[in-house]
Amino acid sequence: MAQPNVRFQRLAEQVADQLRRRILTGELPDGSILPKEDELLVEYPISKPSLREAMRILEAEGLLTVRRGKLGGAVVHRPDSANLAYTMGLVLGAGQVGLADVGMALLQVEPACAALCAQRPDRKRTVVPILRELHEESVRSVSDLLKATSASRRYHEALVHHCGNETMIILAGALEALWSAHEQNWSVQVTDHSTVPVEERRAVLEDHRQVIDAIDMGDAQRARDLAAAHLVNAQQYPGVEGVVDPTMVRSWAQTTPRRA
Repeated sequence: MAQPNVRFQRLAEQVADQLRRRILTGELPDGSILPKEDELLVEYPISKPSLREAMRILEAEGLLTVRRGKLGGAVVHRPDSANLAYTMGLVLGAGQVGLADVGMALLQVEPACAALCAQRPDRKRTVVPILRELHEESVRSVSDLLKATSASRRYHEALVHHCGNETMIILAGALEALWSAHEQNWSVQVTDHSTVPVEERRAVLEDHRQVIDAIDMGDAQRARDLAAAHLVNAQQYPGVEGVVDPTMVRSWAQTTPRRA
């Protein structure tokens, strides 16, 4: 005879499995609100503790955000590279893996994404305008280190997000999220913004422009080479001291709008 707590866990996991499947298939859209608890208990005739445990399972996986109180409810989140970044951060953090290791991995995959962007036949419509808009935003905010850092990271993230290969978007996107969390934390802590002179920031943005131009021309090899050379220099700014901290990724994800 099954122990009560075993049955409780099994029922919660079964309901979590069904709700997870509905989220992954889009039946429960990203940003939608789950039905109220009483409605869910009609659909899934289990105890309240079992249902709440199912909610906790999905919340821990990043698929739900449970809001409590009068305006409560569970908001649905389709999984993206930020979810993988947090899990990756936990694994790397447990192994005391250094940020330099993440930087080296990014140095391998981001140039590949730049090359893939250049190979897209629709790049002039789906990739280049987005990258140029982000570049222009970076140029406008170059005198403000916090804003310039944010705009620059969004350029790097877009380079991955629009490469056209879904597997690379997720894998490289997780690495970008780890690095973006690191750079955001660094930029907030910098008290002397002259540490990175404005002229050096402009030089970084010129690197971005050249990569975008190579993508626009469809020159995959040049886009790859320029992106790799840029990363070698760019990673020196926030530095690579310390180990991966998954809490930084969580904070970054909570303050960064989810990309559709």
